[in-house]
Amino acid sequence: MAEVRLGENESIDSAIRRFKKKIQKAGILSEVKRRERYEKPSLRRKRKAEAARKGGRN
Repeated sequence: MAEVRLGENESIDSAIRRFKKKIQKAGILSEVKRRERYEKPSLRRKRKAEAARKGGRN
């Protein structure tokens, strides 16, 4: 869980910026987007296989 404590003389904007960075690094946003809709197990396997195939080209 991403948590940000506000410093004594810290503005809300900078705290929000730090929070967004922590969420991005933790991968929470991508996880939420992935779980927005149900993905059938067969499609999940297909997507993973496609990603593995694309990743091996470099």
